[in-house]
Amino acid sequence: MSKEKPKIYPPEFRESSVKLAIESDQSIAQTAKELGINPNTLHTWISKYSKPSQSRPVVKRTDEHLYDELKRLKKEPPQ
Repeated sequence: MSKEKPKIYPPEFRESSVKLAIESDQSIAQTAKELGINPNTLHTWISKYSKPSQSRPVVKRTDEHLYDELKRLKKEPPQ
């Protein structure tokens, strides 16, 4: 058995593939097929390139915050 050497895709191709997959109305599998890549590979790239950068602070909202927001919205008059 001969093992195929894994293909190395340039970062620009990966990023544009992720953008296309996210913005397209097609399924990820269909997008991957059209790009000639494995759907699992595209899913992996989406996970990698869609993560928020470490430089941005991540704001976590607690359940208490959501409860307070719900109370505030219930007090507002209907529009």
